[in-house]
Amino acid sequence: MKTRIGDAARLEYSDDKHQDPDMRDYHPPKDLLAGRTILVTGAGDGIGRAAAIAFATHGATVILLGRTIAKLEAVYDAIENAGGVKPAIYPMNLEGASPHDYTELAETLTKEFGSLEGLLHNAALLPYLSRLDDYDPEIWHQVMQVNLNAPFLLTQACLPLLRKAKDASVVFTGDQVSRQSKAYWGAYGVSKFGLEGLMLLLAEETRDSSDIRVNSFAPGPTRTKLRLLAFPGEEIESLKTPDSLIPDYLWLMGPDSIGTSGEALEYS
Repeated sequence: MKTRIGDAARLEYSDDKHQDPDMRDYHPPKDLLAGRTILVTGAGDGIGRAAAIAFATHGATVILLGRTIAKLEAVYDAIENAGGVKPAIYPMNLEGASPHDYTELAETLTKEFGSLEGLLHNAALLPYLSRLDDYDPEIWHQVMQVNLNAPFLLTQACLPLLRKAKDASVVFTGDQVSRQSKAYWGAYGVSKFGLEGLMLLLAEETRDSSDIRVNSFAPGPTRTKLRLLAFPGEEIESLKTPDSLIPDYLWLMGPDSIGTSGEALEYS
């Protein structure tokens, strides 16, 4: 039987930049994340799925958070088939979640695990590209809720757990559109600008008060459903796969990234 948690309980932003290593040559040990608990949002698909499997096969207990139970169960099975640490499933629709829902999640994690060593914000909405003149205000609100409000509320609720860890890593999934403004990216583009600001703010606030490191990582064009929505005519087979990003995410979540915080990193 799959473990679905919650059923029972219903840095400084430094001028001295840290450089991540050449990730294509990063070969971490299999027990890199042993003893760590890591929460991954949007774990049912694409990058979130690949990262969750990698974290589990490198020793972490992974909480799979997403809105589609069937997809989360498929990732659960993939982790077990790969010999990874038994994960847990936490179904949650970020679009409709209230502050109370995040508090309840944090309480459940505290009860079940006691601490949290990693938090990967991967879930995102990108419904369409459009000029602001035509952007549906309701869709704008939905995108902001998932892409910006949810990461804030989830991080805020989990901060006490993250502070209990010997060292903890919070990773926000960024995008190049948040670093060079592009027309027609609408709520998605604006939400990613906000997410980078949230990362920098949290990194500054935790710099002297905890062992939490906070960074963002922009994966670049990747073979995901989100990319297909943005560029339906693109030959998606020509893009890199989510698995090619695994070295980056392992480095960010593991102890080798200790000392790196407040950085807007990207795939290269």
